[in-house]
This record gives sequence, structure tokens and C-alpha cells, in this order.
Amino acid sequence: MSSFRSEPILWIHIAGLATLPIFLVLCLLFLAIGEPLLPMWAELLLVATIGTSPLLWMQLRRPFYIYSLLGIALKPENLTEQQRKILCLINTKLNRVLSLVTAIILTGVLWQLYKVVPQVQHLVSFLPQWRGLGLLLAALAFLASNLFLQVPVSVARILVTNDTEFSALEPLSLEKIKHDFTILGVQVNQILPRLFQSLIGINRNSQQP
Repeated sequence: MSSFRSEPILWIHIAGLATLPIFLVLCLLFLAIGEPLLPMWAELLLVATIGTSPLLWMQLRRPFYIYSLLGIALKPENLTEQQRKILCLINTKLNRVLSLVTAIILTGVLWQLYKVVPQVQHLVSFLPQWRGLGLLLAALAFLASNLFLQVPVSVARILVTNDTEFSALEPLSLEKIKHDFTILGVQVNQILPRLFQSLIGINRNSQQP
């Protein structure tokens, strides 16, 4: 059996980190639209609440089902034993703590972005200066930032698990997967082409000593 670290979906989610700076920059630019309607703390609270609460609630209650991409999800009944073991490492107390810490850190980043707003207002001066719309778009960009950090953090926790600990795990049952995870998107029999999966697995194995 190949190493659980060769699972292509894990590395695809890790690669999602590359989009984080893009969404943070978008959040900053949207925050620069229009003149403040509310006190600074109120606007920050609004953006942070909309951008953090849904994902944090999901990660704390029913974590994101990582075998899903772009609106499609692999049917739980099609998961291999190894994939069901991987899910054991997602729905843990440690991952809930990591989700909470991640949300706090990103909220701190949002605070820093807000302080930079006056320096970038000229970049969005050509846009309609509708503050309400700007705040809404900033909140949605911040929500995307949370998504593309929360999921990779959960996956990174899997990748640092040692082989002995992983081998001792009991695969999650189909019923528990459906009950304990948030499965988003249309459920299909296969997400990635088998050739693509094989190529990623070969690449990961070739990098191991």
C-alpha cells in the first residue's frame, strides 16, 4: 500500500494556500472602497463575523469533507480504507483547536489590513464608491481567505502524522462519515482521473529517500 501522504487530494488542498494572498489583497482593496459608514471596530467586526463564523462553526461542529473539489465530492462509499483513516485525523480535538487558532490569526491579519486601507484607496478610486457593497465583497474575500487557510491547516496536520500512529487508526464507518462531516457539492464516483492520481503518487514517492 502506498503511503497515505501520497493521497493527491491532500496536496491539492495544500496547494490551495497559494490563493490566500490573492484573497487577502482583494479583501484589502474592497475595504478601501468608499468612506466609512460605521466606526472602525464595527466595520471590522462585521467583516470578521461574516468571513469567519460560517467556516469556524463548520470546522468545530462538522469539519469540511476534504474529498471534495470545486462543487463535486467523492461519494463516501467509494473511499478506500486508507482514505477513511485519513478522515479520522480531521475530526479531532486538535484540529478544532487549530481551526480556532487559525481564525484568530486571520482576524489579526484583517486588523493589519484595515490599517493599510488609506494607502491603497487611490487604487480603487475608479470603482463606484458604495461602502456597503465594498464591505460585503471584503467579507466574502475574507471568507475565501479563511477557507483556503483552514482546509490546508487541517491537511497539514495529517501530513505530519507518523506512520505508526496512522497504522493504528480504525477507518471511519460510512455512517459516521455522513454524520460527522460537511459534504459540499454533487457526489460522484471519482474526482481525479486515475492517471493524474498515479502521477502525483509517483512524484511524491520519488521525493522520499
